[in-house]
Amino acid sequence: MTGRLYLDWNASAPLRPEARAAAVAALDVLGNPSSVHAEGRRARALVETAREQVAALVGCAPAEVIFTSGATEAAALRLSDIPDLIGAGLEHPAVAAHLGRLTGTEMLAVDAEGRAIRGAERGRVALQAANSETGVLQAVTPEKPVFFCDATQAAGRIPFAFDGRVQDSAVVSGHKFGGPKGVGALILRAGVHLSMPGGGQEMGRRSGTENLAGIAGMGAAAEAAARDLASGAWEEVRAVRDAFEEMILSEAPGVSIVGRGAERLPNTTLLLAPGWRGETQVMQMDLAGFAVSAGAACSSGKARPIGALSAMGVEPGLGACALRVSIGPGVTGADMSRFAAAWLSEFKRRAKTAA
Repeated sequence: MTGRLYLDWNASAPLRPEARAAAVAALDVLGNPSSVHAEGRRARALVETAREQVAALVGCAPAEVIFTSGATEAAALRLSDIPDLIGAGLEHPAVAAHLGRLTGTEMLAVDAEGRAIRGAERGRVALQAANSETGVLQAVTPEKPVFFCDATQAAGRIPFAFDGRVQDSAVVSGHKFGGPKGVGALILRAGVHLSMPGGGQEMGRRSGTENLAGIAGMGAAAEAAARDLASGAWEEVRAVRDAFEEMILSEAPGVSIVGRGAERLPNTTLLLAPGWRGETQVMQMDLAGFAVSAGAACSSGKARPIGALSAMGVEPGLGACALRVSIGPGVTGADMSRFAAAWLSEFKRRAKTAA
C-alpha cells in the first residue's frame, strides 16, 4: 500500500465532497444576502439553509446560530467583555486569552487524565467539550453547566446538543467537520443580547457581508456530518483507533497514551514516547509518508510543556515527546497498521541504538 496518509484530522478534517460542491455553487450566486431583490433573496436563502443545517448538527434553534469567520472570532465576539471568566489550562488560546481578567480569579484544576475538576467556582466558567490534543471529553451537563463551551472538536464527532440551560454560548468551526476553512459559528442562547457595529448582518449580532461560499459549504458539511454520526461511522473510527493503540502498546515498552482512562473523542491518540521528541517524530513520519502532529510539544526556551500536558502536570521533558494521531471516517485498519509499522520500526531502531 503506497501514498501519503493524512492522520491530522484534529488540525483540519478533509474537505467533504458535499461541502466543496455547495461552496463552488455558491460562488456563482450573484446577490448580496442583505439585498431585497431576487438575486439577494437567492443568496439569503443559501445562508438560511446553512443556518438550519448547522443548527441541526449542534441541536439548537436556527436563530441561535451566528456565522463568523471561524471559532476564534466567535469566541472573541462573545467573550471580549466578560470580566469574570474562569477555566482550566486546557483551553485553546482563542479562549484562554479571555480567562482570568479579575484579580484573584482561580483556574480550574485538572486531574491526571486531563479532566477539569469542577467545584464552587467564583465566576463564569468556560470549558471545552473535548480537548484537541488528548481527545479527553469534559463534563458539560445540566448538573455542571458552563457559560461558554468550545465545541470545535466535538461537533460532528460525538453527539453534541446545545441547551440554553447548560451553555450560554458555544463555538464551532466548519473545517473541523469537513467544511471550508475560514468559516465558523457562535451558538448563542436565545434572548441574549449581542451586537457588533457595522451593517447589522446576522440579525445585528455580527456585522460584515456574509462569506456566502464558506457558509454554504459549512452547512453542507454539517448535514453530512450529522449523517455520519447517525450511521455509526464514528464508532467504526473508534474501533480502528483502539486497535491501533493496542498495536502500539503491545510492541513499544515505556510508551503511554494520554487520557486513556477517561472518555475521549473516538478518533484521537496522544502518544508519549520518552526520549523521542514530538517534532522529531513528526518530521520522520512525514518523510515516511504520514501527516501527524506534535500535540502538546515543548516550545524552545519554554520552561514547561504547553497545552493540556502542562495543565495535567506532565514533566516537561516527557511533554516534549508527544505525538498526536487523529483520524476520521475512511481511515481503515489497514491504514493504521501501515502507520503503526512505520512508527514502531523507528521506535525499535532508536531503542536498539540507545542500547
